[in-house]
Amino acid sequence: MAAVDDGLNEFQLEGVRSVEIAVLGGGNGSHAAAVDLTEAGHNVRFWRRDAGAIDALNAAGNTLVLKDFKGERPVTLAMATSDIGEALAGAALIVCPAPAPAQADIARAMVPHLKNGQVVFLPPGSFGSYLMAKILRDAGSTADVAFAEAGTLPWLTRRHGDSTIAITTRATRLPTGVFPLRLKDHALAVIRAAFPSAEDAGDGLSGALMNAGPIIHPPLITMNAGPIEHFDHWDIHNEGTQPAIRRTTDRLDAERIAVREALGYGAPHFPLADHYSPDGDEWMYGNMAHDRLVDSGDWREHLVLTEHRYMREDVAVGLAFLVSVADWAGVPAPTATGLLAIGSAICSDDFRKSGRTLESAGLAGLSREEMRNLMQEGLS
Repeated sequence: MAAVDDGLNEFQLEGVRSVEIAVLGGGNGSHAAAVDLTEAGHNVRFWRRDAGAIDALNAAGNTLVLKDFKGERPVTLAMATSDIGEALAGAALIVCPAPAPAQADIARAMVPHLKNGQVVFLPPGSFGSYLMAKILRDAGSTADVAFAEAGTLPWLTRRHGDSTIAITTRATRLPTGVFPLRLKDHALAVIRAAFPSAEDAGDGLSGALMNAGPIIHPPLITMNAGPIEHFDHWDIHNEGTQPAIRRTTDRLDAERIAVREALGYGAPHFPLADHYSPDGDEWMYGNMAHDRLVDSGDWREHLVLTEHRYMREDVAVGLAFLVSVADWAGVPAPTATGLLAIGSAICSDDFRKSGRTLESAGLAGLSREEMRNLMQEGLS
C-alpha cells in the first residue's frame, strides 16, 4: 500500500479555511451536516441515492432552511446530486452520518471513486470504519483512505418537513478514532478543518467504543416497549427517561468503560452520566444537553418499535458489537447482554448472531496483539 503522503497534495489543508466536503445520506444528520457545514463556509456536495428528492432540491435552487437558536434562514448548497462520483470528486472530507445499516451499501457505491488522502468521517460509526475499509479492499481498491468515527452525531437535530432542518444543539466535543491509526494525524487535521471540536480518541476500535447511541438508546427503546406500542406519540427522552432506566443506563455505560479499560484505552471515556448531570465534566454536547433535547419537543413522535433506528442501529448494530467485544475481551457485560436479548425477542431475531459483531467481521479469532496491529496498520 502506498504511503499516504504520496497522494496528499490536493488534500493538504494548512491555512485553508474552506474545505471541499461531500455529505452522504438522506437522514436528519446528513441534512444537518449539509446546511451547517455550508453556513460555516465550506463547499458542500450533498449526495442522496433518492434521485426524486435530489430533483426536488435542485428545483428549489439547492436551498434548505436552517433553524436553530438564531432563528430560521435559507442555506444554499454548492451541489445536490444522486451521482456519488460527482459528489466525491475532489472532496478532502467525506461526511457520512447515515445510519449504520446503510454503511455497507454506501461503501460499495464509493469504491470506484475514492482517492489517496481522502478522509471518510462516520459520526458515529459502530465500527463502520473497519467495515467500510474492508469493503474497499475486498473490491480491489488500493486507495489509501482514512476512515474515522466519532462518539456521537455532531448535532441534536430533526427535519421539519422536506426542507427545514432544526438543530437543537451542536457537539462541543467529538472524540474520534481513526482506522488505520497510522493515518491519524492527517485524518484529524482534515476533520478538524470542518469540526474543530474533534478530539483524538485513538484507533477505530476505541472510536467505536465511544459511541453513545448503544448506551443511551437500548434501555429507552426496550424498557419503553409497552408505552411505545400503546401511545400514538411518545417522548422516550422525557416521560421515557425514568430513574429505573437511568440506573440501567449507568450500569450499561459502566460495562462499556470496563471494556475500554480492559483493552488499554485510557480516559476520557465520556461517561454518559455527564450527559444528564449539570455538575459533571463537559460531555459531547456540553452540560444540560438532555434538558435542551427534552425542551425542544422534537422527540415526541410516533415510533414503530421494531423498525426504529434506536432498535435497528443502536441495538442490532451498536449493542451487538459491544457485547461481542466484551465477550472477546473476557469482560462481563450482563446488562448489555440482557438488553440485547430483550431487543432480539421484541424483533423475533437473535442480534447476537445476526447483528454487527466481531464474529461477523471475521475478527473474533484475533489475539489482542493482532487486533492492535490491525488497528494500527490497516488492511493490506
